[in-house]
Amino acid sequence: MVAQVQPKQEEVKQETFAVGKNTFLLNGKPTVIKAAEIHYPRIPEPYWEQRIEMCKSLGMNTICIYIFWNLHEQKPDEFDFTGNKDLAKFCRLAQKHGMYVIVRPGPYVCAEWEMGGLPWWLLKKKDIKLRTLDPYYMERVGKFMNAVGKELADLQINRGGNIIMVQVENEYGSYGTDKPYVSAVRDAVVKAGFTDVPLFQCDWSSNFMNNALDGLLWTVNFGTGANIDNQFKKLKEMSPDAPLMCSEFWSGWFDHWGRKHETRDGATMVAGIKDMLDRNISFSLYMTHGGTTFGHWGGANNPAYSAMCSSYDYDAPISEAGWRTAKYHSLRNLLGSYLQPGETLSDAPVDYPVIGIPEIKFEQVAPLFTNLPAPKYSKDIQPMEQFDQGWGTILYRTKLPQAVVAGTTLKITEVHDWAQVYADGKLLARLDRRRGEYTLTLPALKAGTQLDILVEAMGRVNFDKSIHDRKGITEKVELVTNDQATELKNWTVYNLPVDYSFAKAKKYAKGKAQTMPAYYKATFSLDKVGDTFLNMESWGKGMIWVNGHAMGRFWEIGPQQTLFMPGCWLKEGENEIIVLDLKGPEKAAIEGVKKPVLDMLREKAPETHRKEGQTLKLGTEKAVAQGAFTAGNGWQEVKLATPTKGRYFCIEGLSSFDGTNVAAIAEFEVLGADGKPLPREAWKIAYADSEETRSGNRTADKIFDLQESTFWSTVDNAAYPHQLVIDMGKEYTVAGFRCLPRAEVGAPGQIKEYKVYVKTSSFTY
Repeated sequence: MVAQVQPKQEEVKQETFAVGKNTFLLNGKPTVIKAAEIHYPRIPEPYWEQRIEMCKSLGMNTICIYIFWNLHEQKPDEFDFTGNKDLAKFCRLAQKHGMYVIVRPGPYVCAEWEMGGLPWWLLKKKDIKLRTLDPYYMERVGKFMNAVGKELADLQINRGGNIIMVQVENEYGSYGTDKPYVSAVRDAVVKAGFTDVPLFQCDWSSNFMNNALDGLLWTVNFGTGANIDNQFKKLKEMSPDAPLMCSEFWSGWFDHWGRKHETRDGATMVAGIKDMLDRNISFSLYMTHGGTTFGHWGGANNPAYSAMCSSYDYDAPISEAGWRTAKYHSLRNLLGSYLQPGETLSDAPVDYPVIGIPEIKFEQVAPLFTNLPAPKYSKDIQPMEQFDQGWGTILYRTKLPQAVVAGTTLKITEVHDWAQVYADGKLLARLDRRRGEYTLTLPALKAGTQLDILVEAMGRVNFDKSIHDRKGITEKVELVTNDQATELKNWTVYNLPVDYSFAKAKKYAKGKAQTMPAYYKATFSLDKVGDTFLNMESWGKGMIWVNGHAMGRFWEIGPQQTLFMPGCWLKEGENEIIVLDLKGPEKAAIEGVKKPVLDMLREKAPETHRKEGQTLKLGTEKAVAQGAFTAGNGWQEVKLATPTKGRYFCIEGLSSFDGTNVAAIAEFEVLGADGKPLPREAWKIAYADSEETRSGNRTADKIFDLQESTFWSTVDNAAYPHQLVIDMGKEYTVAGFRCLPRAEVGAPGQIKEYKVYVKTSSFTY
C-alpha cells in the first residue's frame, strides 16, 4: 500500500499569506519568496518527492507549477487528475517537506509545451479565436478552471493547505491588449474557488501595463544578466507599495531541433539572484529543474517555425535526470547565506542509480504502409483536427487524375510540419516546415499514379497568435504548370496517432532496418533497474515507447541524441521497447548509456544568413531614416518623416555606445501606416553581415522570435557598420520601427548611430 502524504487532521497547521506594504506576509511576518519552478508532467510521478526535496535542499521555500489544461482534458469533458496528473498529491508532497506552492493555471501557460497548454480539440472549431472572449473558448476555460478548483481550492494556505498565490493568465502582454479578457479569466479563477490567496499576473517589464488589472499583484519575468533596477522601474512607479517579484527568472533556455544546445552562465544567474535578495525582491527560478517533455508534448516557436526537443534540461541547476550541477552548488551556497535565524539547509536526497543497458537489437518490424488503420474519405484536403486526430502522423492519399509532365510543381498549402511525398511507393521528397518547404518538382507521372503525402505533426506553436496551429495539410494541394494550378481532390486519409496501444497492435514480423517508415519492437532483460539514456544516434526521426510509456521524440539532426529513461519505468526481468522511425535507421539497435548527449548537432543547414562571398551594397541606396538611439535598456521608437512602401527593411548600425565592434538587438518591430507593429509571422532574414554562433545561438532571426532574452549579436572581430535585412513577406507601408536592446546592465552591443532603408525589391549583394 502506498503511504499517504496527507497530514493527519490534528497536524494541519492553519497559516496565512498576504500582500503587505513592500513585502509579502507569511503568518503576519515579512517574507521573501524563493520559488523553484518545476513541472509535474516532466517528472515521473515516483520521482516527484525526490525532486521537491532537491529544491528544498537548495534553500528554496516554495514550488511554482503550471497546470497543463491539454494534459488533463485530452477529450472534451473528460478530466484526468490521476497518476502523473495528480495535482493535489503533488501539492501535498510539497507541503510534507515544508514547501509552499504557487499555482499557475493559465489557461494558457506557454512552457514550451504543445499549444501552450491549450487543448488541440479547440481547433476543430474553424473560426475559434484563442485567448479572447470568444464564447466557446471562454465556456471551455470556465469548465477547466472549475475542474482545477475542485482539485486544489481546498489546499489554499488558510484552509490548511500550502497554496499561497494563484496566477491569472500568463504573459498576456506578449499576445495582445485585452483587459476585458484578462478580467474574465480572473473571474473564472475566483469562481473556481481561489478566493483566499493573492491573485497575480505576470508579464515583461516592457508590456505589463498593457493588461494590468487593479486588485491583482503585478510581477515581472526576465532572464539572467538583466538590469534588475530597470526591470522593476516602471512597476515601482505604478505600484510603489507593492512587494516586488520576478515570477520567472530564467536560469537557462530550451533547445530546438536543428539548433545548437543552449546554456546560460551560472555565475551570472547567481549574481542576479543575489541582487534581488539584497533588495528583498522575491523570485521564482524558471527552471530550477526542467525535466523531460515526454511523449508528444513538446511545443514549438514561430516565426520561424521551430519545434522543441524532448529534453527540457534547460541548463537548470538540477539536470534533466535530477543530478546536482555546478549551478546547483553555487546557488545552494548563495541561498545558505540568506537563511532566517535558526534555519538550516536540508541535506539533498539520495541520487537514483544510473545503469548502462547493452545493445538492444530490433528484429521485429511492422512497415507503416502495410499496417494502415481503417481509412477515412474526404473530397477536400482538411487538417488533422477535422479527422478527430490530435497528435501523431497522418497519411493523405489520392490518385493523379491525369498524367503529369516532368517539371510540374506540387504545391502544398501548408505542410505542418514534416512531410514525405511518395509516388506509387517511391519517395520523391521530404518537406520541412522549419525551412518553409512547401513545394517540390515532380518527375513525369502517369495518370492514376498513387500520390501519398505522409505528414508528421511536431509540436503545436506555444507562443503568440500562431497557437492557432492546425496540423497535417492545412488548406490544399495543387499541381502547378505554367502558372496554371489544379487542386487535387478525393483523398483517402489514414490517422496514425501516438497512442502506445496503436503502436503495439501492429503486425510485427522478423525483418531488418527499413528505408521506409516502420515500427520496430524488441524486448530486453534487466537484472537491476536504474536511470539510463537511450542512445538514438543511429535512428532517423520518430518516437519511442518503453513498457507502455511514451518517452519522447528523436531526430537525427540533434542536438539531442539520447532520451532520458527513468528507472522507475523499467522493471527487473523482461522489458518491451517500440520505436516508430519515419525515415529509417542506419542501424536498428539501441543501447542505454550513463550520460546524456544533448549537444551533438548534425543539421546541415547554414548557421548564418549570409552566403559565402555575399556583401550588401548600399552605396546607391537612399536612407529613409537616420539618427541615433538613446543609450539604455528598453524599447525605442522611431517614426519615418515620410511613410514608405516596401517589402525589404534594412537597418544599418554605424557605431556603438560601448565602443566595441559588437552590434546586438533583442527584438525588433516595423510599424505600419496605422503606427502599429506589422505582423511578423512571415518574416525571414534576407541578410545579416555577421552573426555570433560560437558562444551562443545569436543569429539574426532572434530579433523576431518574441523572446526578449534572446538576441542577435555580431561577432566581436567584425567591425562596424553592421547590416541586417528583413524580408517581411509582402509589401507594406512602413511608418517607423521599434528596437529593443539587450536587457543587461549597459545594454551591451547597443547600436548608437543608424540608417534605415526600405525597398519594394530585393537589395543588391
